[in-house]
Amino acid sequence: MAMNYNAKDEVDGGPPCAPGGTAKTRRPDNTAFKQQRLPAWQPILTAGTVLPIFFIIGLIFIPIGIGIFVTSNNIREIEGNVFMYYGLSNFYQNHRRYVKSRDDSQLNGDSSALLNPSKECEPYRRNEDKPIAPCGAIANSMFNDTLELFLIGNDSYPVPIALKKKGIAWWTDKNVKFRNPPGGDNLEERFKGTTKPVNWLKPVYMLDSDPDNNGFINEDFIVWMRTAALPTFRKLYRLIERKSDLHPTLPAGRYSLNITYNYPVHYFDGRKRMILSTISWMGGKNPFLGIAYIAVGSISFLLGVVLLVINHKYRNSSNTADITI
Repeated sequence: MAMNYNAKDEVDGGPPCAPGGTAKTRRPDNTAFKQQRLPAWQPILTAGTVLPIFFIIGLIFIPIGIGIFVTSNNIREIEGNVFMYYGLSNFYQNHRRYVKSRDDSQLNGDSSALLNPSKECEPYRRNEDKPIAPCGAIANSMFNDTLELFLIGNDSYPVPIALKKKGIAWWTDKNVKFRNPPGGDNLEERFKGTTKPVNWLKPVYMLDSDPDNNGFINEDFIVWMRTAALPTFRKLYRLIERKSDLHPTLPAGRYSLNITYNYPVHYFDGRKRMILSTISWMGGKNPFLGIAYIAVGSISFLLGVVLLVINHKYRNSSNTADITI
């Protein structure tokens, strides 16, 4: 016996099954969620609920912004420890392909990833038929200028300023994320079978004579690998420690900055700079955050005043019309 079915059967889940079978259906279960019978709540925005929010935001944000701005402006270059930064402009470390061009397993000391880096590192994955360590575009473009600071004495003889190169990286990066490959005391032997990045002057196991600051755990390298969010950025280069509470870290006088130029910037139309700064409870000198808080608070407070005037005007007009009628 032939069985016919129509389009309605197809929508409902097909034709009825043979006797003794189970009927199929695409109808949702009869529950509050699937039948969209859940209780809903919709806020009703009125002047009495909206205006206080604007005023509260303004009263909170403006004092916070003023406090941050004043604190940032009070940061000076001669009090406490002084931090030396290098800065780059027009360098887009936030580009998607650039950010992905690294192998975190290799940087964590994984032996298999050392000799077989991730394909995300292309085209800086292999060179001369050898795996690159560290691989990727981020490592290949590492900043490698050398900065030296001198105080010019009364006899015009330059006195070098001690620049500390350890303690500039995040603790979690130095001790957790970055590790050298396992092996003996000879770091060069641990990196055997690899080659240096294309733009580097020397291999990774020769970045520093200090074994605690060499290879993948070199702090200059670790700082560079933490990519910046904006095209104009600064990165911590050295620390100038204060030796005595009776004397400033950098006394007043003439200074000379000696730069060993290794890092070209004309290819991307960029600029380099050096910054000396102290830090406060909110970090280094950065007035932008304070200005942003003040701007948001002021705009919010101003909108609250404007909406209050409009509400007062039209509410009085409505009441007058009701009385006239």
